[in-house]
Amino acid sequence: MFVTSLTLVIIGALNWLLVGAFQFDLVAAIFGGQDAAFSRIIYVLVGIAGLICFGLYKKILEK
Repeated sequence: MFVTSLTLVIIGALNWLLVGAFQFDLVAAIFGGQDAAFSRIIYVLVGIAGLICFGLYKKILEK
């Protein structure tokens, strides 16, 4: 589960890099725009993955 979450967070980070640098939303371009159902699902999954990875900080700091 953590590998999947980390992968989704990396995808989200790369998408934000493209948005910031080139004003290009790759997720929207691939899945039919920001308002397309599948794009919204991807955005939600990336957000959930971010929350899961945020929870990993506690585990990392305990070591």
